[in-house]
Amino acid sequence: MLKANAPDTGRSMRYIAIGIFIFMCISDFLDGYMARVKKQVTSLGAFLDPLADKLLMTCACVLLAATKTAIKGFELPGAVVVFIIGKDMFLLLGFIIVYLVTAQVRIESVWVGKLAAVLQLSMVAAVLIAPEVSQFFPGWVLFTRLLWYSAAGTAILATLIYIRTGIRYIEEFETR
Repeated sequence: MLKANAPDTGRSMRYIAIGIFIFMCISDFLDGYMARVKKQVTSLGAFLDPLADKLLMTCACVLLAATKTAIKGFELPGAVVVFIIGKDMFLLLGFIIVYLVTAQVRIESVWVGKLAAVLQLSMVAAVLIAPEVSQFFPGWVLFTRLLWYSAAGTAILATLIYIRTGIRYIEEFETR
């Protein structure tokens, strides 16, 4: 059985993970780009695309923090994982609350949310390539930690903005 951190297979497994992760990021970007360019944006797509992004990030964060699958020396801190996954849980809960109150689906992204997503994707990529890059660039360790906490901080900020936006939308709906 292949083990993620085994000396003989760990590097190969990580390279496969890097390839899969990059493929998923590129295909997600192209899918969204093509939908906008061809004006084929749908309500279902507007719901499923962010959901897929959140599932990708949740899986990546959990795997990079779990003892058996984390990259030695670059284990993702539990607090970072909680903030990133917590943001997504709050967003899902907020979406459900807004829908139950208004009976309408409203999906509105904010730039801080997009920044959080970019930082989270960069964080995962940086951790996956960290063992090799840190051999040539010792500052990579500090850089990955900066990405961890930047991704967590922007996740918290985005959560607060989305909560405020949801409350305002519900208040507007109730005054109509």
